[in-house]
Amino acid sequence: MTEVAAALLHEGHRFFICQRPLHKARGGLWEFPGGKVEPGETKEEALKRECREELDIEIAVDKVYLEVCHAYPDLTVHLTLFLAHVEQGEPKQLEHMAFSWITPEEIPAYDFCPADEEILKKIRNEGF
Repeated sequence: MTEVAAALLHEGHRFFICQRPLHKARGGLWEFPGGKVEPGETKEEALKRECREELDIEIAVDKVYLEVCHAYPDLTVHLTLFLAHVEQGEPKQLEHMAFSWITPEEIPAYDFCPADEEILKKIRNEGF
């Protein structure tokens, strides 16, 4: 099981999503920013590190929004999604093909990673 920490970065009624690079597994699909938790890191530390490395932003991590497990053909992930907000910087496209701030109503216009489906349903039904 691979531990993954991700951020539900939100500003008002919009939240932040990133498009995976084509050369990676699930390339071209959209996801929440974040990544794998390395040995010795907490989930919160991993999330802050990933946002620095991939987006050049500093974030504040709030509480857990939702945890999901999903089995892909190549790995099984335990994804912890945290509510978070940008503390410093503007996102830069250092790793991803694209990124966007979207509203819950815009979710159907994007193809997300399968592990995110339960999260997206909660966002549409309950907000954040």
